Amino acid sequence: MGQIVKSVRSVTAFAPASVGNAAVGFDVLGFAFPVIGDTATVSLIPGPAGVEITEISGISPEALARIPKDPQLNTAGVALLKMIEARQLRDGFRISIKKGIELGSGMGGSAASSVAAVVAANALLERPFSQAELLDFAVAGESVASGSRHADNVAPCLMGGLTAALSAHPIDVVKIPVPAQILCVLVHPPIVVETKVARAILKPDVMLSAMVRQSACLAGFISGCFLSDLGLIRRSMMDLIVEPQRSQLIPGFDAAKAAALENGALGFSISGAGPSVFAWVDSAAVGEKVRASVVKAFCDAGMKESEIDSWIAPVGGAGAKVVGETRS
Repeated sequence: MGQIVKSVRSVTAFAPASVGNAAVGFDVLGFAFPVIGDTATVSLIPGPAGVEITEISGISPEALARIPKDPQLNTAGVALLKMIEARQLRDGFRISIKKGIELGSGMGGSAASSVAAVVAANALLERPFSQAELLDFAVAGESVASGSRHADNVAPCLMGGLTAALSAHPIDVVKIPVPAQILCVLVHPPIVVETKVARAILKPDVMLSAMVRQSACLAGFISGCFLSDLGLIRRSMMDLIVEPQRSQLIPGFDAAKAAALENGALGFSISGAGPSVFAWVDSAAVGEKVRASVVKAFCDAGMKESEIDSWIAPVGGAGAKVVGETRS
């Protein structure tokens, strides 16, 4: 039976946003974006073991109303229940979540809540779980929101940097180096795209010729990252299969992509399921030009500039971490 660290009453952990797919690697690649994220505070509930979600805050009341507090239906709740089950813990967890990532934004919000919860809870254990075990719990939690088991958001959210999820069951993840000068421009237009909806529109079959071309892009992209070859990354960072289907859910996408590439982006695509979009750039100056051009394209599509969020940050940032604890 697992033991809880009695001297620590509660632990708070931060888990960053993430960009799933990274254009070329659907359900495989993803990278952390630590400028924003979710925070979870987990405390002990003396047995019997269970999970209680006391508070969810940080976003609009309308969005909060859509997040279940039932731990069996909540991403963080399910992840913590998996932890309890795996170690047969005698005690349970009480959790409060502060969302920094909007629902349906395509920035890994469900993954961030799940990861923050397991990282905080793990710090309460005398015998902590391994990173691979935490990944497994968080993937199980995230799948409640996405409708399928995949680690392209959870892995970079927990581990940081750019990751490739080779398998979600069993967990098999590797980190991929990113050239130091590369920055990510992330833009969130004021619309909502539910992950389950974005997955539902995808055709189940892929033409052999498209699969071969996409495989070549993936090989070129990963090779470019390892070789720090920006030209190879530029030639390879393309989504030929999923992006054409999902882009219809994002007004102004085609114009935004054209503008980003014209202003020097190495590549441009949809962040996760969307509607957020992202670009890789090789300097801050190019990043500012790309950001301005993408925001303008969305404004031209009828959106208000004041309602469009955008950020620029290095690719390869840190993953989830403990940011505070309260002792008995």
